[in-house]
Amino acid sequence: MLLGDKGRAARGTFGNLAILAFLLMQGADGALTYVGIATHGLGAEANPLLVGLMVSVGAVPALVSAKTLAAVLGMFLHLLGVHRIVALLTAVYLGGAIMPWLSVLGTR
Repeated sequence: MLLGDKGRAARGTFGNLAILAFLLMQGADGALTYVGIATHGLGAEANPLLVGLMVSVGAVPALVSAKTLAAVLGMFLHLLGVHRIVALLTAVYLGGAIMPWLSVLGTR
């Protein structure tokens, strides 16, 4: 194996882990959002665009659509090779979506 091949493999591993974590965050956010709005109502959702979509088409179709779009866009970034951005977005979702939902749902 050439020296460059090890670096390429490490970047590939990092990229694969980043997109896997990103997709897991999307699934967790969708599930927690569903539980959150089922428990506390639509007022618990902070994203007005998502709330509007939920009012228009229902909670499940809105969440599936939003999470599918996010996953597709994340995969697009992954295929472009911008794995640090995917990893950063994963951290943003963890801190800005997952942790707040866990806090809201844990206080019940």
